[in-house]
Amino acid sequence: MCHQTLIGRSLQAALLCWLLFLLGLVGSLAHAQAPAQEQAVTRTARDAQLKWGPCPPFLPKGCSIAVLHGDPAKDNVDVFFKVPAKSTIPLHWHTSAERMVLVAGELHVTYDGQKAAVLRSGTYAYGPAKRPHKGYCASAVPCVLFIAFESPLDAVPIESTEK
Repeated sequence: MCHQTLIGRSLQAALLCWLLFLLGLVGSLAHAQAPAQEQAVTRTARDAQLKWGPCPPFLPKGCSIAVLHGDPAKDNVDVFFKVPAKSTIPLHWHTSAERMVLVAGELHVTYDGQKAAVLRSGTYAYGPAKRPHKGYCASAVPCVLFIAFESPLDAVPIESTEK
């Protein structure tokens, strides 16, 4: 009786190992036949392949945006935002938080209730969702800012109350 129980257990263990092996094999084959993953991307602000488009009309003339990754109408979009030298970015806000790195120029950014921050090439900045802010490209060259938006891309102007 004891002999049959040991044989039964050994058979169960062997079957379980065989089943796990088959599941692993099937999973490997399914992964190997899966459609190609999305491609990795690298871009510089001077990349000739970038497609620069216009900014919303309230932003300075000559302003442009290039989508680096994602769809501006959907979550998680990355862009380059370029404004001409010595230009002012009027007070506005975004539905999304912004994660930014200045790529070129010198940009002065002021968020409501905070002191102005001076961004130089390589500076990281975080802007909370719906927090009004304005900017000034203080350099002699255009300011280029990399921005990662969590929500679809928007920019809502705030009408100035100054007369």
